[in-house]
Amino acid sequence: MDPITHADACCEEFARMSRRSVLRGALALGGATFMVGSATVSASAALPTSANAVLVVLSLRGGADGMSLVVPHGDPGYYTARPTIAVPKAQLLGADSMFGLHPKLAPLMDLWNSQQLAAVHATGLTVANRSHFSAMEEVEEADPGSSRRIGWLNRLVGTHATGSPLQGVGIVHGPPPTEISGPVPLMTIGSLDDATIAGDDQWDTDPPGKRCASLHTLWARDASPMGTAVRATMQATTDLAPAIAAPDNTASYGGSELGRALAAAARIIRGDVGVEVLTVDQGDWDMHVDLGDLDGGQMLGNADDLATALAAFFGDLGTQASKVTLVTISEFGRRTVENGNRGLDHGWGNVMLVAGAGVKGGSYYVSRTQGWKPLGDDLESDLHVTTDYRNVLAEIVSAKFGVTVTDVFPGLQQETVGFMQVT
Repeated sequence: MDPITHADACCEEFARMSRRSVLRGALALGGATFMVGSATVSASAALPTSANAVLVVLSLRGGADGMSLVVPHGDPGYYTARPTIAVPKAQLLGADSMFGLHPKLAPLMDLWNSQQLAAVHATGLTVANRSHFSAMEEVEEADPGSSRRIGWLNRLVGTHATGSPLQGVGIVHGPPPTEISGPVPLMTIGSLDDATIAGDDQWDTDPPGKRCASLHTLWARDASPMGTAVRATMQATTDLAPAIAAPDNTASYGGSELGRALAAAARIIRGDVGVEVLTVDQGDWDMHVDLGDLDGGQMLGNADDLATALAAFFGDLGTQASKVTLVTISEFGRRTVENGNRGLDHGWGNVMLVAGAGVKGGSYYVSRTQGWKPLGDDLESDLHVTTDYRNVLAEIVSAKFGVTVTDVFPGLQQETVGFMQVT
């Protein structure tokens, strides 16, 4: 029998995601869209203004195992459920009587010890959803029961829209994520190198700038949605110039796709082009097979990549650091009990890491009212959700943006977790 590869190991639904998502394409942004290179913008543009706060949402795609990243060593059920993949208590970092960090998160310990990094455990959807597609949509819309298909970040910027697509930027390879999709014009790019007008290059010399001038002439008076979108795109790529000119410190991020995305995010933030929300992704968290232990397996590489890139990002923000808060999110967690392939199947509850401005870090948080529910020991056992993930996001946007929470998370009965400073 051929050895099982990671591509074979993940569930078929997750393996098909990038192929299926192509069908959504540019339609994920509400209204008309226009592409230049790999940059996509919808609707009209206005000049950017400096942001007072910046929120970076890092999606751990595939269903990360929060109990490997932040280990509940104080629950004896954890070690019973995972006889070969559990992380030994003695190897944990920043441990208290209940939780500790995976050893590969060591690059984040400066943030932890300076109280700029916190972990909120047992978070997730209020009802378990184990479908990658469905759970991602539900998490990123954050509007249970709605058919409007508007992302929560689109609603957030919609509470005080400036008219500039640079108010929200998705750094993604593929269609815009659901969380920024909706009626407010926002931008997606694969990289800052993609944020250019096709044809605006070194060969546009007869005379210089003729191609862009022709586009302006062609679309300047076009009142159609396409004309509006073309003008928005051209304005947005121009407004990104300070970010493109900012020093590129990608080399310090570890060389991964996540590192490159976070390096681009840091340049955009340092460029001070008016961005308020940014989204980036890290994939390959669907570890049905060979999640592994401290001697090998997929968790080691992903956790190391996550920590290395995040540490580099926070060290790369310069004078803008006091504005920036980052939160991690995943569509669901993994089962409590390891399977026969030293991996974990789709589960429910998870952990969310929150770092940066306004965070009361160096601590682990669980629901003040429900606490932590003991782990079970059968194959159907889940980490039970005691904190609706929307309460984590709501606490951030309330503290940093001063918005009415129900404008961003309709119908949410907010419960304070306590990890953000109140100003």
